[in-house]
Amino acid sequence: MALTTDQTKSMTMAGLNLIAQALTIYDRDLRLVVCNAPFQTMFNLPDALVTPGATFHDTITHLAQSGEYGEVADVSGFVTERISQAKAFEPHYMERTRANGRTISVEGSPLPDGGWVTVYTDISATKAQEALLRARSDALSDQVLAHTEALSQTNRERAAMITTLEETKRQLTAAEARARLTTEMMPAHIAHVDATGHYTYSNQRLSAIIPDRPSDILGLPIREVLGAFNYEKLTHALNTAFGGAPAVQEFTDETNSRRIRTALTPDRTGGVYILSMDVTAETQTRATLQQTRRRALAAQITSGLAHDFSNLLTIILGLQSRLGRLPALPQEAGPLIEGTLNAARRGGALLTSISRISNPRSLRLTVTDVQVLMNDLVTLTEPTLPEGMRLTVKTPPIGSVLLDRGMLQDSLLNLILNARDAMGASGEITLTLRHVHGTWLEFEVSDTGAGFSPNALVHALDPFFTTKGAEGSGLGLPMVYDMTKLAGGDLRLANTETGARVTLRLPYRAAVPAETGLALLVEDRDDLRALMRDMLMDLGHSVIEAASVDEASALLADLPDIALILSDIQLEGEANGTDLARRLGPAGPPLILMTSLPSDAPLFMEAQRHAPVLRKPFSAEDLAALIIPQKANP
Repeated sequence: MALTTDQTKSMTMAGLNLIAQALTIYDRDLRLVVCNAPFQTMFNLPDALVTPGATFHDTITHLAQSGEYGEVADVSGFVTERISQAKAFEPHYMERTRANGRTISVEGSPLPDGGWVTVYTDISATKAQEALLRARSDALSDQVLAHTEALSQTNRERAAMITTLEETKRQLTAAEARARLTTEMMPAHIAHVDATGHYTYSNQRLSAIIPDRPSDILGLPIREVLGAFNYEKLTHALNTAFGGAPAVQEFTDETNSRRIRTALTPDRTGGVYILSMDVTAETQTRATLQQTRRRALAAQITSGLAHDFSNLLTIILGLQSRLGRLPALPQEAGPLIEGTLNAARRGGALLTSISRISNPRSLRLTVTDVQVLMNDLVTLTEPTLPEGMRLTVKTPPIGSVLLDRGMLQDSLLNLILNARDAMGASGEITLTLRHVHGTWLEFEVSDTGAGFSPNALVHALDPFFTTKGAEGSGLGLPMVYDMTKLAGGDLRLANTETGARVTLRLPYRAAVPAETGLALLVEDRDDLRALMRDMLMDLGHSVIEAASVDEASALLADLPDIALILSDIQLEGEANGTDLARRLGPAGPPLILMTSLPSDAPLFMEAQRHAPVLRKPFSAEDLAALIIPQKANP
């Protein structure tokens, strides 16, 4: 059975009271922390001066006034001098004869956080033996006697020094253990390589940052540990650090597609300290933010032009319609008027496309069954394909994820129709879905057409670039690219041996499976807590509430049947929503975070690595869209 704190303190004091020496510990403010019973007995002190919190000033004053130091003419000056010596916190050893004739040794050692520990030993017996030797000095030479006394003094000082060294060693060992524990707890790989590129230190986090890499790497060369591909990406930064200048390098791991940021700092011996972090979520969010800013800029540039162009098209359409209704119109004027009207209508459709690509569009994540989405896509596209063309869809069992369903469906439909137009009357289109290392959902659309031209591979994502002649607007692929970047993903074009290939990657965000039952709401504002409580109750949950992470952790410990947690990121106290996510771990209840922070805030990007994040304000429908409803266990 584990001992309580009080039991441990009682046993410790019992042990201290059994030793022969008197012992005291004073803190940096010169107040008593602890002393044993022999201290009170040795100096005949009142209870008030052996109680924790008693001041060193009062104790010295009492001893001086009681005659412990003999006759003291200026007690106040004597006490002030002793307090000044004590505040220096320097290790010391001394011997003094008390007023009662007994001799004691005083051995003091400073503590790392201030204050000191002092041991008082009654050495009267030892001094008596020395006096006896001196009394018999007629049988011993003065030289031997002096040597014996000096040796005894040296031995006592050496014993005091050994005690001080052992205490220092213990403190250094504890400091090293705390430093190692800190590095192990950090969500980063921390290491050091010497001038030859071999690891001399590493925490155990490399495999967590770069999966499939080893964690037991001491003595191994960095090239072998990172692999040839990753090492090549870091070579320039490493050489810079070995040359004495700090460097930072980002690269994408070839095996698992994670984005890694590595900071390299030179030491003074030719080696390099290394700090590596997984910034995949940050990169995805950064891409979303950059694309949003580009869209805002494009909207500012095109809105005025589109407005004026729309007015011009309206005038053209109106005048051409009036022109077509004029009497006695030449017969050859009819096709010209109709052609003008068609061109104006096409300009109107082009304006609509420009508006769709430039106007801001918010990302709306909902629980999406990928298999159902693929089936619906086949239903939409197959009727548009020629008889000699076939669409094949390859979907592994992925289940429900968080996606903007409408945005993704529009993008995939656009890619499939582009592939259809590139092949003519026959061919095969293949849509393949992959789940890449728990980080990405990858949609690959390939065809058996002629493939992209070299010019198209470079410019196909540029607005208004088209290879379809008058039939194309040049906005299809740019719109797909724009929506993909808005979601934090990526779009790549390539040719294969059989045709063209477009790879669309989106961040993998698992949906939240939550049974209807007890929900924990963590929010420190009363008004918001009341609103969100009603939302959860409307979804069928009963609700308990907390205002901080510590309060929530206590409730989780007492209530193991919590089915869902909805928590703000910024809360009262030192811990935040991401700290709560780390405390829960993968085995904890489903968690949804919420925040008013901007999407480029570091805390927002960190939160996305742990759980889905709702931007405030949100509605009950927005909350419900992130949850896979499940029936509660009977």
